[in-house]
Amino acid sequence: MSFGAIADDYDRLRPGPPAAALDWLLPEHCEVAVDVGAGTGLLTRALAGRVPRVVAVEPDQRMRAVLQARSPGVEAVAGLGEAIPLPDASADAVFVSSAWHWMDPERAVSEIARVLRDGGRFAVIWTSRDREVGWLRDLRWPREPAVTGPDSPPGTQRRPRTHAVTLPEGAPLRDIRTESIRFTLAMSVTSLIDLLGTYSGVITASPQERAAALAHARAALEQRFPGASEVEVPMRSWCWRADRIPRH
Repeated sequence: MSFGAIADDYDRLRPGPPAAALDWLLPEHCEVAVDVGAGTGLLTRALAGRVPRVVAVEPDQRMRAVLQARSPGVEAVAGLGEAIPLPDASADAVFVSSAWHWMDPERAVSEIARVLRDGGRFAVIWTSRDREVGWLRDLRWPREPAVTGPDSPPGTQRRPRTHAVTLPEGAPLRDIRTESIRFTLAMSVTSLIDLLGTYSGVITASPQERAAALAHARAALEQRFPGASEVEVPMRSWCWRADRIPRH
């Protein structure tokens, strides 16, 4: 729930999904899509341009308020991946964007399978800076949590297979596929620094620690790109999808 404190910055700075990722993730003839852990609606808005009905499910009222203000016409409801407030077999696709690591996989997969229609698609996407690029990997955060995920601050060690979905035994899903899509975003150095400030480890740090870390990152960027008004930032979307096995 730390993200609600910076909801406006989160929506302004975090990258949305590239069109190619949605092309790959969306099933054919999708009429109803659900965005679980929707945050401020970065994925929600992209889906709304392609799907007749989009329902955004988000537990944090502060994030949901930004979503509703910036995504007119989208249904936004309070809920969790483990408790989706929708009827059985009511969705053609259920998406999770950069929020899967906050959910209990066993409970969430069961709930997503309940909401999906037979043959419907469960899709997960993580979109962030491409940390395989050396200069982005080297924007280090001095504190290294014992357990980290895809939303962890820059430079921390991540768990193995961070960008992956481990299904509980017996999950009614099949045809599992993965894809990785690279793209770039033009950002000012200030915007890139501000982006680093939208990650949970930075948000929850002490003011002194946060200021020192972001100052260090700014110095590193200004040294690498002296006088640059914009920087081409390598980005990457890690995509995962599976289809719901028919009930009968």
